[in-house]
Amino acid sequence: MFNVFWALMIGYFANLFVPRAGEVARCGVLKKTDQLQMGQLLGTVIVERTVDLLFLIGVVTLAFFSENQAFLSLANDLVSLETLQNSLTHLPILLGLVAVLGILVYWGFKKYRDRNIAKKLRHFIKDFLKGLKSVGKVRNQGGFWLSSTIIWVIYFLMMYFVAKAIPSTQGLGATSVLMVMVMGSIGMIAPVQGGLGTFHALVAYILLFYGLNAEEGKIFAVIIHSTQMLTVVALGILSLIVFLKYHTKEEPKTNSLR
Repeated sequence: MFNVFWALMIGYFANLFVPRAGEVARCGVLKKTDQLQMGQLLGTVIVERTVDLLFLIGVVTLAFFSENQAFLSLANDLVSLETLQNSLTHLPILLGLVAVLGILVYWGFKKYRDRNIAKKLRHFIKDFLKGLKSVGKVRNQGGFWLSSTIIWVIYFLMMYFVAKAIPSTQGLGATSVLMVMVMGSIGMIAPVQGGLGTFHALVAYILLFYGLNAEEGKIFAVIIHSTQMLTVVALGILSLIVFLKYHTKEEPKTNSLR
């Protein structure tokens, strides 16, 4: 359990330097500490991200029904119908390219199936699929989904209590804070280091709708984001130290067996 925690925090820490590098870093740490297959670990990461996406969709849906006016106004400002129509005209070309790529990959597998690299790739894919199926093999399904729900509830409560502690955001209701959380979550998904910039911009933008000025919105975003980043940096460095100590302790044992 502790190995998983250290690996997770190292992954979050790595994301501050290279976007999405933390997913690979986390898998690499667990491969070293628990001798697990990389493909299987990456499969579990995909499952985790899928679960996060499902919860985000649920939160967005809840925000839509609770803050319908704000949601529709925001969607009208951010999404252009003309851009969507233009994107749909290119959809057949994109699907055609995907189909051609799939045929080429299949042909390559058939032609070079006995090559060493093809065997390794097939082994990796099998491990990857095992990782994807891992969520169905969780013994305590209720605990798994309950803990995932609690994570999002804690994230909301953190933002809510911070909002109530700051004079400029004290007037925000629970549903308004939920809308701010949705925008912040979308900002964190963006492929930038730790949501830096995108989180601040989207949170400040939605707060303008609720009557705050740009400066007040940015201050709130900085407070929320900075507390998260300080926690990630502190625990990330601590986890890295623990991992390096663990690895150096294991290395002499490996050498002594040779």
